[in-house]
This record gives sequence, structure tokens and C-alpha cells, in this order.
Amino acid sequence: MRGNQIILATVTGLLAGSVGAVLQVDTAKAASPKTVVNVAFKPTNETDLTNYVYNTVDPTSGDFHHYLTPSEFAAKFGQSASYVQSFEEYLKPYHVSAYVYPGNLAMKVEGSKTNLRKAFKAKFTQPHKNQTPVTKYTLPGNLSDKVVAVIGLYTEKPANKKSKATKKATAHQKAALMTRYDADVPNSDQKPDTSLPSNAFSEKFGADKFTSSYNLTPLLNKVLQGQGQRIGIISGSDVKDSDLTTYWNQVGVDTNLNQIHRIYTADDQANVEKVLKLGLTPTQIESTLDVQSATAVAPKADIDLYIGESIDTTTSTSAQYGAFMQAIADNVDKQLTSSFSSSIEMAAYWNDQSATMMQYNEAFNLMLEQAAAQGITVFRASGDNGPWIKSTAKENHMASTSPYQVMVGGTTLPYQKIIDSKLITVPKERAWGDTHSGKASDGEFPGSGGGFSALNPTPRYQQGVSGVNTFRAENFLNFKNGKHTINPHPHLIFGTGNSRNLPDVSGNADPQTGYATYVSGDRVSVKGEKIIRKPMKIWMVSGGTSYTSPQMAAANAVINSGRQTPVGFWNPQIYKFAQESDSPFTVLDDADNNNNLYYTGQPGKLYNQATGLGTIDFDQLAAKFASED
Repeated sequence: MRGNQIILATVTGLLAGSVGAVLQVDTAKAASPKTVVNVAFKPTNETDLTNYVYNTVDPTSGDFHHYLTPSEFAAKFGQSASYVQSFEEYLKPYHVSAYVYPGNLAMKVEGSKTNLRKAFKAKFTQPHKNQTPVTKYTLPGNLSDKVVAVIGLYTEKPANKKSKATKKATAHQKAALMTRYDADVPNSDQKPDTSLPSNAFSEKFGADKFTSSYNLTPLLNKVLQGQGQRIGIISGSDVKDSDLTTYWNQVGVDTNLNQIHRIYTADDQANVEKVLKLGLTPTQIESTLDVQSATAVAPKADIDLYIGESIDTTTSTSAQYGAFMQAIADNVDKQLTSSFSSSIEMAAYWNDQSATMMQYNEAFNLMLEQAAAQGITVFRASGDNGPWIKSTAKENHMASTSPYQVMVGGTTLPYQKIIDSKLITVPKERAWGDTHSGKASDGEFPGSGGGFSALNPTPRYQQGVSGVNTFRAENFLNFKNGKHTINPHPHLIFGTGNSRNLPDVSGNADPQTGYATYVSGDRVSVKGEKIIRKPMKIWMVSGGTSYTSPQMAAANAVINSGRQTPVGFWNPQIYKFAQESDSPFTVLDDADNNNNLYYTGQPGKLYNQATGLGTIDFDQLAAKFASED
């Protein structure tokens, strides 16, 4: 600390001048596009907050199901009104806007890049070879002491010169690049039979496959279809109404567009809508399948689509954090789901210059603790390439692997098909790990995300559960020259871990036993200086944990629609239920033909890193939740 300022980043360098210095602030209307920076605050007492979160789902506690409103959370755990006011007063001279999310655990700061850099005394530091660029920033000590992370403050190098056509053609892709797309782009080689009647179509390609496989149907038959509930989807793109209605008509879901609500958290609605019109992107496909999957399972629930999309003004980490934080602060959705991640748990690929990976992880955990204290259940797709979001020799997962969310893995339902002249037979449900039914894409094979977090310790609800922090694995793949290839001679590997194990639960995610999606838009390409547009209207069958996560959130909405209070933070409850004689989980513990490309089942143990606790009988799970009321 020097004087009344402290360096918040992890790099060295000169401190900026004091606030009293002459400010050169950009106030012109022609200023650079607005950027959103999120500032995460510490709670007043983190230990008390964590204990409270667990108490809300402990039937022996006086705080059981005593969920807080955001204002109650602010009074109990958030930063004080005087601290927030001091931060706002500090920012005023810089012509940036400050919005404190209800709960007083974070602040959204918006303005031009120039003014934001001045406000935070930011300076770009040229990285050493093979290191991530960093931005050093400073704040007065009375403010910085209570800051966990400043997310999304950055500077960029001058862009390389491109042709006008290329610039135009790639502009719409920036939003897709800002947010990590965790599922594979759906395989359009598989087409659903749209001539089937709606009930048969849904059984083969839609929600009925999910509801019947995991015994949600008895709850739906009780006319529990999510009425009175809202499902929040953390998204990286807007969706087309026409795509939704086409899908609903095909699957026979009586859902109307008035149930879809859009909340734009990183950019103006007009800009987001312009991006949607420019061309079809993976983020649009992802967001569309999220909405279609959730509405098909819980057709009477409202959908709040929190769109953290920004063309080129907000970093992916800040966009996703802000979308989550806004959904939690709004406190109208008691189930949130996301299939996007802003980065991965590897320093070499971390993409935020002003928040370190550890700072971002801590900010994310605190934010999701606020969600849990408010009775919100959060679901997150675990990934679709086994223990590697990015093909490397070392296991890596998405950010964040927070213990305060339900990490949803993938399985394969039984099937028999001839693929590439080979008869493929899966006799019973297994972990999704596919080295046999098709060719790898760029050295990435499809399989359920699972393994061990690089950032989070083993949470208390996993400790002592058989199979947690032990593993059985086979090296089915070799890694060489930046790609995974099939290992013709795999061998067994046994070991232990000491961090957060993932996933928590699993459901069908294999494209070979997958679900239908409908999307439309222009496919854009460039030939010389000419932009070529090809209108696309696509029915496809695909898979990925991106389907399973919104389906789980919708199932939670179905359960909540029959309750007086939300079920809240799942994880301490489901790990307890899994150890009881009437467990609502089917453990997939087979050692053979049951892997996520590396981790296998652990015979006789309740948990494995390929499928977590296993698949869910939702009728039994609802009864277990009800038995504790």
C-alpha cells in the first residue's frame, strides 16, 4: 500500500496519480462504444454467509427454507449503503454510470473505454512471451479493501488491417467469440422426422424422451408443468421468435411468446437484435436450444432470457458475470441454467486482463452463494469433450466449477445403429464417452465433462461420500501435436483427488440419442471482397450437456410448481439423499463401457467423475424434497 491506494491486480508497475489530479474525461457523443465492467465486493462475513447457505436446506436448522430477499441479503451480508455511496461518489467525475445490483455484492460500471480506464487508473502491461496480457489498476484504499475483483477492464492491441468485406462479415461473429460455446455445433447430418405426429416426435426427439427416461412424467400428469415458475437462462445471444414457434408446433407444446422475456445485460437491445439479423452463429444455436429444451419440459413456466451479448465492447467474463448477477439480483427465477462459460480453468487460456482466474472464481462463488441464500437453484452444463474443454494434455474445465451450482453431466441412452459400416450397440444407459460411433472433430472426441476442479476445494457436501476424491480411469486417448487420438492400448489408472468433483448428476446428452432443434438464419461467407449469404432453415438432431442443463432446470420448475417454498440449493440435499436407502438416483458405476473418455464408473461406489451421483428419478426426488418440509 502506498498512501491511500492499493494495487488490485497481480502485476507490478507505477501507481496512477491521486483522484485530485486534473481529469481528462471523454464526454463527447462520438465516444467509443460503452463497455461494462463489473466490480465484485466481499461479503461482510463470508463464513457466516456460507453457513447460512447450508442452513437454508438443513431441516434441523432454524433457517431452513428461510430464503432472503435481495434487500435482506444486503442487510445481512452485503456491503453497507455508505460504502456503496462512497464508490458511486468516487466514480462520478469520470462520467461513467454505476448501478449496484440488489444485494450489495457487486456493482455494474458502464462507460466509454477511455473513461473507465481513467476511473480505475488502468494501464495495459505488455505480457512476457506466452503469458496473458494484464491490466493494472488502482483504487483508493477505502474502496479497494472490500473489492474481490474488477472484471472486464481491458485494453487491446491495434487490430490487424482487414478488407472491408471481411470486417463486415466477421462483425456478427464477435458476439459468438465473446462467450465460450461449450457444446459442439449441432450435427446437421442427423435430421429428425418432422412428418411424425407431435406426440411421437416428442417421444423420439423431444421432451418426452427426457421426462419418460427420468420419471418426470408422474409429476406432469399431476398437472405440474411449471406454472407460477420462471426459468432464467443465462445466454450469449438473442433467439428468434419464429424458431421457437416452429419448434413448439412440431413438438405439440402449447407455449406462447408472451412467456418469453428478454433482459439485455451487456449491450443495448437494438445492437443485440442487429447481431441476430447479421447471420447464424453458434451462440444463437445454443441459446435457441436452451429455450426450446426448457419450454418443452416445463411448458407453463415463464422464461427469462438474460442476454449477456456484446458485439465488441464488453469482455466475455464481464458479460457472463453481469448476466448471472442481474438474474440473481432480480430474484424472480428460482431456477437458473447456463450452457456458456467465459473461459477455462487454465492460466494459459484465461482471457480477462483485470481479474485473475482465482479472483473471478471467488467472485463467482460469492455471487452463487447469494443465489442459494435466496432459494435459487443454479444448473450448469459440464462440457462436451470429456475432462477437457480444450484439447490439452492436462485436464481442464470451464470457469466456473463453483460448488454452489449443480454441474450437469451427460449419458448415452441405449441404442443400436450402423454407423460408418459398423454396428454400434449400447445395451443400457452409460456415461457419455464416444470413441466408437464417428470421427473426432479436430482431435476432440465427444463425452461428458467431468473430473476435478482446478480452483475449488472439495465442498462439505461431497466429503465422505464413497467415490468422491477417488477415481478409476483408462487412457482411451493419447494427446500429441495439439490433438487427441485413440489409444490402441489403454490401461487402467487409479488415483485420488482433493478438490471439487464434477459433475453432480447426469442425463442423456449423446448426439446419437439426442434431441431435435430448429434454427434459422443466414450463413455468411466471404469470397474476395464479396459477402455471400445463404439463408438457412435447419432441423437437426444433436446432443450435449447444453441440452441436459436446461432440461434439469425445467424439471426443477416442475417440482417447485407443486411446492409452497422453492427447494433451493440442491447439492447438500442430493448428496444426502444419495446415501439413503431410498435414493432417487441410479448410480452408473460399471467399470466397463461406461466412461467420459477417461473417467469410468467405480463399482460399488455412489459417485464417479463420469456421471456424478448418476441419473435422477424426479418423482422420487420431489418426494424426498417434500419429506423434509
